[in-house]
Amino acid sequence: MLRYLRQLDAPRIVLWCYAIWYAVVFCHYFDPSLMLWLTSIGLSGIIGCALLLSTRAALGSLRINGWGIFRLFLMPFCVSSFSALVKGRDFLLIFPPSLHENLLALGCIAAFCLFLALLRRGKKTG
Repeated sequence: MLRYLRQLDAPRIVLWCYAIWYAVVFCHYFDPSLMLWLTSIGLSGIIGCALLLSTRAALGSLRINGWGIFRLFLMPFCVSSFSALVKGRDFLLIFPPSLHENLLALGCIAAFCLFLALLRRGKKTG
């Protein structure tokens, strides 16, 4: 796992930062409504298939690895569930109304990026 984190490129770091933001919002605004999660899974399946078809058409004979396919389905799930979780909660775009929650999310992202920097620094000196 440490090797994976050490070798993350910039686009994947950004994806992890998105995931951290989602996790903070998920923890603060979790809704146990079964319909919310079933709808998100359904949208994920429909949109994930469309994304998979479009990327396969664009890539031709190149193959997408398992994690790449997983992300094509995970992202629509996160977007649809995020949207449902924050509906009517006074968010400004993706930002919670509470400064504390914004700082918590930003702090978690900063801690993650600092951890990655320390991992990479440790590899260079070690």
